Amino acid sequence: MPAVDVIDPAPVGFVELRDDALVCRRCRLAEGRTQVVFGAGDPTADLMFVGEGPGAQEDLQGLPFVGRSGQLLDRLMAEEMGITRDDCYIANVVKCRPPDNRDPSADEVSACRPWLETQIDMIGPRVIVTLGNFASKLLVDTADGITKVRGSVYPYRARPDGVVVQLVPTFHPAAVLRGGADPMAKMRSDLVRAKQALTAGPAGATGPAGLAGPTGSGAAS
Repeated sequence: MPAVDVIDPAPVGFVELRDDALVCRRCRLAEGRTQVVFGAGDPTADLMFVGEGPGAQEDLQGLPFVGRSGQLLDRLMAEEMGITRDDCYIANVVKCRPPDNRDPSADEVSACRPWLETQIDMIGPRVIVTLGNFASKLLVDTADGITKVRGSVYPYRARPDGVVVQLVPTFHPAAVLRGGADPMAKMRSDLVRAKQALTAGPAGATGPAGLAGPTGSGAAS
């Protein structure tokens, strides 16, 4: 059984969802994986992080963000938000490692999307931080890259209780490791923005899906 960190009490059906995902063969990524990387953290958390997909270490350990990128994410969560990964839930757009760490293809993202969507529905976070282009484009539903969409807060959809889940896009930690001081500073500010969204109180739905335009200071921040 792959090592998957689930903190009880899990939502009803969440463990069953994980068990189903661990044997998924919906796309070609299943052929080369060591194991499915379902997610890690608290499945009742108000905060969720969504990245792109597992790398080599994640594929071996069965946990998301365990390499250098994960170490940076842990540090910035602690420094800017005052939390650890036990206080949130971390998942990816695709649950299996693409060969040679290539980008996931559109059909692979489409095949894996129901797992992520169901995770989001079951966890019911108030805020989702999307890490990098793939997660941000998918959940914000835009063709714009991360440099354009980061710096704002976007409504995602309304939970059954009417609270609108907020999206906060930011850079992938791997890009920050490569990019130096400027993306580091912007990622820090985005995590502060996510913390503010969490502490601002729940946003009510404004329409059938609770959707409105983005808020925040824009990509120049």
